[in-house]
Amino acid sequence: MTRRQMVSGLIATLSASVIFILPFIFIFLTATKNSQDAADLDFALPGVWHLWENLTAVVQARNYMLLLAYFNSTTITVCAVAIMVLCGAMIGYLLQRRSSSWNKIIYAMVMLGLIVPPAVVPTIWVLQGIGLFKTIHGMILIQVAYGLPFSVLMYKNFVATIPRDLDEAAIIDGAKSWQIFFKVILPLLKPATVTLIVVKSIAVFNDFTHPLYYLPGRENVTVQLTLYNFQSQFETQYNLLFMNILLVTIPPLIVFIFFNRQIVAGMTAGAVKG
Repeated sequence: MTRRQMVSGLIATLSASVIFILPFIFIFLTATKNSQDAADLDFALPGVWHLWENLTAVVQARNYMLLLAYFNSTTITVCAVAIMVLCGAMIGYLLQRRSSSWNKIIYAMVMLGLIVPPAVVPTIWVLQGIGLFKTIHGMILIQVAYGLPFSVLMYKNFVATIPRDLDEAAIIDGAKSWQIFFKVILPLLKPATVTLIVVKSIAVFNDFTHPLYYLPGRENVTVQLTLYNFQSQFETQYNLLFMNILLVTIPPLIVFIFFNRQIVAGMTAGAVKG
């Protein structure tokens, strides 16, 4: 490694630290202050640490709404991501392996799903028409609909790196179509699956706008919507608001830190062949 490369790497590391670590430190310091000190919104250390008091206040706010929100968000995330993985892998496999006149049309629809922005009002009309508006089931289907095109495209590119000889060998051995997929192909899709699970879990868990539009009601609250507990038109409790942000941010941050290498590996593995 040359001296120039070392200097460039050091500058990049310091820049990344400033961009990602300083905001987290600011959130943590503000979350440990009392309401008067937190209103200053500065990097000063708190005169008296109120970490536990603020944590308790946030968890107990509005009859433990945050715990209900964690349950709802976790349910939506687990169900939506599971459907994305299974359906995305199946569709991606068929688009890559089976040649038919419908493939181009289906692939065009998948690309449109990535390009065309969602229409909120027509989607609400559809959900109301089928009785899924303001329901967890409807929110799960919304997340699947918005995340499935990315899943299909990712699996399609990854399946392209798997030799067709494996399919032919399984057929010679007498395997049926579903056995080829579940016993031969799906285990080889593990890098893409891990990547998709981590990326989409963080995206669904941190989603703010879709639950706001399609999942109103106190019983349906998700973790991001609990931020409204501590801000209003005339007053904002910054210490409790930032404590809530801290509690909402930590789980996805832990997942990203521990699975960062798998994300990179899964993203680059399917880029060899398209």
